[in-house]
Amino acid sequence: MQTLPVFDCVALFDALDAERQEHGLEWYPLATELWEQSSELNAERPDDHPMCGGALQRLRARGATSCQYALFLLRWLGRAPEEFLTGPVVDVGEVALPTVGPDSRLRWDLAALHAALDAERTDRGLTWAALGLELDCTPSRLTNLRTARMADMDLVMRTTQWLGRPAATFIHPADW
Repeated sequence: MQTLPVFDCVALFDALDAERQEHGLEWYPLATELWEQSSELNAERPDDHPMCGGALQRLRARGATSCQYALFLLRWLGRAPEEFLTGPVVDVGEVALPTVGPDSRLRWDLAALHAALDAERTDRGLTWAALGLELDCTPSRLTNLRTARMADMDLVMRTTQWLGRPAATFIHPADW
């Protein structure tokens, strides 16, 4: 069984906190700045929920985040998710996230991630249960990616590492 790296949410938080302090921002103004990265899209989608400074502050204590939420932070930091992996990281080549303007947001395409995972699982002759053991999760967490809107960042990063592909392969600008 392959040992896979872990996404270090605390390291992401620490990088965010350091950059926040360097910009002289408190948590709530930072939340506004993160949300305003997509100001034009936000204006078209008034029912979307903006970022919360309190939730940002609690991120370190939680030690985990959703893959979609992490993209707001990574975009603002200008960093790739692979930069926050600990353990035996697989070299997947170029990892830069797509560049997006104020008219869109970065989003994980979890259905595409599921399709790639299913194809590779089939090629390797694995059941979902066997793959779950390799990825240290239940089979249902993997099969649910097909229709999920969110997943935890650690799971999607272990999955991309197992596939040997950059996370950016499954991240795209979304303008709805």
